[in-house]
Amino acid sequence: MAGSHPYFNLPDFAQPSPPSTPPSLPSLQCCQPSDATKGLLVALLGGGLTAGFVGPFSRMAYQTSHLPSLELLICRCLFHLPIALLLKLRGDPLLGPPDARGRACLHALLNVLSIGCAYSAVQMVPAGNAATVHKGSSTICSALLALCLESQGLSGYDWCGLLGSILGLIIIVGPGLGTLQEGTTGLYTAMGYVLAFLGGLALSLGLLVYRSLNFSSCLLTVAFLFGLVGLVGSVPGLFLLQTPVLPSDPLSWSCVGAVGTLTLVSFACVSYAVTKAHPALVCAVLHSEVVVALILQYYVLYETVAPSDIMGAAVVLGSIAIITAKNLSCEREAQVEE
Repeated sequence: MAGSHPYFNLPDFAQPSPPSTPPSLPSLQCCQPSDATKGLLVALLGGGLTAGFVGPFSRMAYQTSHLPSLELLICRCLFHLPIALLLKLRGDPLLGPPDARGRACLHALLNVLSIGCAYSAVQMVPAGNAATVHKGSSTICSALLALCLESQGLSGYDWCGLLGSILGLIIIVGPGLGTLQEGTTGLYTAMGYVLAFLGGLALSLGLLVYRSLNFSSCLLTVAFLFGLVGLVGSVPGLFLLQTPVLPSDPLSWSCVGAVGTLTLVSFACVSYAVTKAHPALVCAVLHSEVVVALILQYYVLYETVAPSDIMGAAVVLGSIAIITAKNLSCEREAQVEE
């Protein structure tokens, strides 16, 4: 037969050759950002960068119309109340499930105290310094509380980035603390730093309480409760402790609207991020707020930025880079078929 001749034992090019199967590469895995990385990126872009505008805008509102801190807090709470419509459309209770209602209200109360202290501190000390102490204290307290209450440890790279960011904050605020004046002015400035520290402590406690909540409409519920609790506590305090002011210039109203919108975005992003990553790492990434506040403090408010502020901001950015780079890991997708 012709097929048996050696010259005819050639490959049949007319027939399509079967597709070649590539060799299996077990080392080649489909990579995607881990949950911790997603949380940190959300905290950085949606939480820290947006919150950096809040302090300067709050100070601008105070400088133009002497808007009290509690009145600014009330305006911010008003932006949270329309979330009740979303909860109603979803058919969820406004105050959350009965078993988690107490913790949800406690989370809202701690956030109101944190924001109230931060707004008051901004009016007493420069916006960048107030944000520095606020974020630094929240980072330290979050690390200690998570370690003591949740037994959640950190890796060596995380501790390196965490301590580096705290060092950057000390570089920024240290010279200002060392030159406090004696008398009423110095006491007024020291009170601003104390309020900023207490605000950071309340923020760290609120983040831990939020991590213990676990129901479907958790984020919407705590956002609405923040507005409700803030109004209930701020309205009486405004008339008892401060004097209400009705802004008359467009700049003040613009600042109030910007503060309400940006803080709502930051609130949602931070609440999401803390469920994905360690609270201390989330707070450390939020130190980017300090860098943004210092930039706006110099270019918008025309306030002096010392060389130590620039050096500390560089250290903070380097520490954030360490934390982010360490957490930019890849999750291997299981491809084993049973």
